[in-house]
Amino acid sequence: MRGCEIAGWGRVLPECVTRFGDQVRYRIADDTSHLDMLAGACRRALDHAGMTIDDIDLVLGAAAAGIQPIPCTAALVWERLTRRGHAAAFDVNSTCTSFITALDVASRYLEAGDHETVLVFSGDVGSRFLNPAQKESYELFSDAGVAVVLRRSKDGATGVIASLQQTWPAHAHDTEIRGGLSHSPAQAFAGSDPADYLFDMDGRRALLGMMRVLPEFFARFHERSGLEYDDIDLWVPHQASAALGPMLDRIGIPADRRIDEVAAYGNMVSASVPFMLTRALDEGRVGSGDTVVLCGTAAGLTANALALRL
Repeated sequence: MRGCEIAGWGRVLPECVTRFGDQVRYRIADDTSHLDMLAGACRRALDHAGMTIDDIDLVLGAAAAGIQPIPCTAALVWERLTRRGHAAAFDVNSTCTSFITALDVASRYLEAGDHETVLVFSGDVGSRFLNPAQKESYELFSDAGVAVVLRRSKDGATGVIASLQQTWPAHAHDTEIRGGLSHSPAQAFAGSDPADYLFDMDGRRALLGMMRVLPEFFARFHERSGLEYDDIDLWVPHQASAALGPMLDRIGIPADRRIDEVAAYGNMVSASVPFMLTRALDEGRVGSGDTVVLCGTAAGLTANALALRL
């Protein structure tokens, strides 16, 4: 087990609520920036941990779509928090499962002794990339920001038990935003297809791809972790879509030990997993000594799973 523990966490959920039938979605206000949301979550996480900027050795940005191409989002959030911090700052991106990847990376730094305390933040403003003509995705996404403070575990009783990540490149274009970087740079915008700058998803193809690969992926994860289903107190999956419940049934995850809040919160992109994890911690659904599995799928097509002892 890679020894680490969650010392504090913070969330920012926009106050603007949009409803699509019985589905509730949270969308950032026009006068609020992505950076405001991410920095606010970081401040709350530091306060909750009882720490200051000086305690942080590494900042990991784990957003699917950042603030600008250069510099990295972690550097911009760190600038908002301080002008003198000594920490390193860089981004980790596996789109919707970026938080899981960042937690995996952070645990390795902590276990190696390279760092003592890591600030990880996730969050996206997916609402600003949506195409109203694609009803499926337009009514699916919410905005949110989440941050956690991780520190090295001194007693070895908490930390990352196992992790597994894989990408199936045949599905690389099922979910994408094509414009904005070298594929379609800003100076070529006038002659570009405006749709390239909006979120584009082939929902049916993505779902079929996930259904095909996930059973074998989770079988390998269980083999690597040595965990049985009964060993896991709570599954915290990415809140991908309304198909989440049937997908979790397909791979055998018990309904009473999993989170499915797509109707109430929607797909929060990179914030989905940490939002649901920290909410479960606040509500006492899980606590010290419990084992949780953070998991999900992302554009790529990528699958990600990480078992964490709290």
